[in-house]
Amino acid sequence: MSVSRPEPTTRLTVAQAVVSYLSHQYSDADGERRRLIPATCGIFGHGNVAGLGQALDQFSDRMPFVQGRNEQALVHLATGYAKHARRHATLAVTASIGPGALNMVTGAGLATVNRLPVLLLPGDSYATRRQGPVLQQLQHPIEADTSVNDAFRPVSRFFDRITRPEQLLTALPAAMRVLTDPAHTGAVVLSLPQDVQSHAYDFPTALFRDTVWRIRRPAADPDEVAQVASLLAEARRPLIIAGGGVNYSGATAELERLAELAGVPVVETFGGKGAVQQRAWWQLGGIGLEGTPAVNELAREADFILTVGSRLTDFATASHSLFQHPDVRFAGINLDVQDAGRLGAVGIVADAKRALAALADEVEARRIAAPADWRQRVEAAHARWVPVRAQAIDPGMPFDKSAVPADSDVVTDTDAVLTQGQLIGVLQEHARPGDTVIAAAGGPPGDLQKVWDATEGRHCHLEFGFSCMGYELPAAIGVRLAEPRPEARVTAFIGDGTFLMAPTELVTAAQERAAVTIVIAENHGYQVIHRLQMGRNGAEFGNEFRYRNSALDLTDGKPARLESDYLDVDLVSVAAGLGARALRATTADEVAEALDSTRDHQGPVVIVVPVIPHADLPGAGVWWDVAPAEVAEQPTVAALRAEYEAGLAEQRWFG
Repeated sequence: MSVSRPEPTTRLTVAQAVVSYLSHQYSDADGERRRLIPATCGIFGHGNVAGLGQALDQFSDRMPFVQGRNEQALVHLATGYAKHARRHATLAVTASIGPGALNMVTGAGLATVNRLPVLLLPGDSYATRRQGPVLQQLQHPIEADTSVNDAFRPVSRFFDRITRPEQLLTALPAAMRVLTDPAHTGAVVLSLPQDVQSHAYDFPTALFRDTVWRIRRPAADPDEVAQVASLLAEARRPLIIAGGGVNYSGATAELERLAELAGVPVVETFGGKGAVQQRAWWQLGGIGLEGTPAVNELAREADFILTVGSRLTDFATASHSLFQHPDVRFAGINLDVQDAGRLGAVGIVADAKRALAALADEVEARRIAAPADWRQRVEAAHARWVPVRAQAIDPGMPFDKSAVPADSDVVTDTDAVLTQGQLIGVLQEHARPGDTVIAAAGGPPGDLQKVWDATEGRHCHLEFGFSCMGYELPAAIGVRLAEPRPEARVTAFIGDGTFLMAPTELVTAAQERAAVTIVIAENHGYQVIHRLQMGRNGAEFGNEFRYRNSALDLTDGKPARLESDYLDVDLVSVAAGLGARALRATTADEVAEALDSTRDHQGPVVIVVPVIPHADLPGAGVWWDVAPAEVAEQPTVAALRAEYEAGLAEQRWFG
């Protein structure tokens, strides 16, 4: 008679089980095995210090802990790490209950929108409830089991609240599956009530064995490939739009081969910036609202659009007004069936690398090639843009301030001698293969999309799916942690508005001796929104950093407006006080010297550069669906509304 042996168990608290489990998880992408979650970031409070805090201390030899200053920023740090790791690894982030947990919601939304994996471990209110209402607990009047952590549900790809220890047996593997699923990844949230974190349980020892999660590359269906190839063969003016999926999949070589074989120009979305690394006639740069006018000119004429790894947001499509060929047809390559079929596209639902390889093979076998006159048209349009770009970013070209549009309420006199475009030109000259420049909101990502040369290994990390101010600095730390080459420079390019909103992770960078460079374009306001405001309202209001004309009076008197001099803020002193090596550089030579002298600094560097307000790069030449008021007292609005309504006629529906 055989006697079954009891399954070996290990007695751990819930928090200890979570940390131990995470320390044994690995990803496998194309045979490369690595830790799936090599570190945890966090800030402790009463909702996680006794549980997860103790566990992270106990297992610190396997799970390093990164201490932060703001929970939202720590999620951005993890997201930047995940993006630079091409979604093969990420970081966990823990926060206390209440405001600490809610601070992570914005970061969760950004990660989910961008299909980037992050693991969030917020503390939650007591599961036992015997304590009565506790600090930072939400008391919903009719849903007693609701806590603030329920706010994560709509912005997460996976959410689970752990109210019993044994729930981890299914919740943890489910979380790992989502983190390693390229089609459906995003923010994964395990909500951990603070009392349950400390509860002990006899977990199966097998739960803590090394586990490898394979990141799949679904193959393309041959019939779908053949259908798209036939559309390409029929096209007279084809165009490829490369999105972030090309970069995540590592499909650059396959995309370049297809473009070369078929003679099809390639343009890039924000997420797809750098998808093409070769300099070739078919490598054109950015598309859409912040793309180049040459690309948008060609997109209007294209009769076939192949989109690879993109959601095609309104920035890329100019609010569905860009593609104007009467018979334009679409195809899409994407892991997500919904994204593959956007604009009524014929879809190839597959990994970008495998799908592009299969499509290139089909093109080669059938000898499909775009007409020669299309290449001539492409080269002519691009040739017109090249000198315009060169002049716009040339720091040696004196800028005429009188050319800046202004009204009676706007004063443009500053000590700046460079435009933001010229500052980008200096950064471009300094960039080496392997370097990464990061931008996420305001003017910098749009300007980089338009003029930055992201070929030959000069990486450009643009987060514009969520357009989140405050992402750039912590994301740079994440990129630094994920970048194996210490000589590669990691630069966050931001405006003073973004820096003043969230500068505190400079302390984290200093604490970790993270070699990141923050270049601040000081233009005295939220100037990209000022530009939009001028184009939709015709007057500035509330976007520039100006003193009020007189003291604020909240009685019945008419309050003074924010229309006096620019604020006097010493950004260099702020950065230095937070632990950075901080410099101010005004001329192109001073910026170049600052970049050169700090390249090897082992810690955060901040370079503040005054730039001329309202001096914009050449426009993209497209329309955007942001509507001026239908009725308004300001006389400028009516004319702008009429212009907007004329643009509505360009919008199209593609079904």
